[in-house]
Amino acid sequence: MTSRHDLHTQLERGVASLGLQLPAGAVERLLDYQALLARWNATYNLTAIRDPMEMVSRHLVDSLAILPYVQGQTLADLGTGPGLPGIPLAIAAPQRQVLLVDSNGKKVRFLREAIRSLKLDNVRAVQSRVEDVEGQFDCITARAFASLADMLAWGGHLMTREGVWLAMKGKHPEDELAGVPPGFEVRAIHTLAVPDVGGERHLVVLGRAGC
Repeated sequence: MTSRHDLHTQLERGVASLGLQLPAGAVERLLDYQALLARWNATYNLTAIRDPMEMVSRHLVDSLAILPYVQGQTLADLGTGPGLPGIPLAIAAPQRQVLLVDSNGKKVRFLREAIRSLKLDNVRAVQSRVEDVEGQFDCITARAFASLADMLAWGGHLMTREGVWLAMKGKHPEDELAGVPPGFEVRAIHTLAVPDVGGERHLVVLGRAGC
C-alpha cells in the first residue's frame, strides 16, 4: 500500500528535479487533488493510470514540467480531461485565472467537485466543445489533445494577440509542423526531462505570426 508520505516524497523529488519553487501548501494540495482523482477514478474511469505513484509522476510532475513556459494572467486548458495540466498549474500559480474545458460530462462533474473541495478560487470548468468557448486568454494549454492543425483550427480564436499556445506532446511532432495554419507560427520546441516518466516528452510553443 502506497502511503501519503511516499507520494509526498515522490512529488517533492520531482518538483526539485524540475527546479521549481511552489507556493506554501502547494504540495499538499496537489496530493489532495491526486487522492480525489484516484477516488473518483475507481467509479468513473477518468484516467487509465491507477497506480498512485504513477499518478504523481505522469500527471502531477508531468503537468508541472511546463510551468516555466506559462505566461500571463489568464489560462485556458483545452481538452483538460480530469484537469491536466490545468489543475496542477492552477495550484502552482494561484494568482492566475484558469478555465478548464472538456466536452465530457462526467469529467466536468469531477472538475467542479475538485474546484469546490480543494477551494480553487482561481479555477472554473465548462463543459463545451473547444470551438464554442468564448473569450481570450494569455496562455492556452493542451495535453495530447489533437494535432497542432486541429488544435489551432478549433481553439486559435481563444489566444490573445500576444498570447502563447503550449502543446504537450510525446515524441517530437515533426510530421505535424507543416499543418500549422496560416496566422500562427511555431516559436520553439522544448525537450522536457520529466523524472520517472518513460518515453519522450516535448512542448511545442506557438503564437500568432508576426507578434
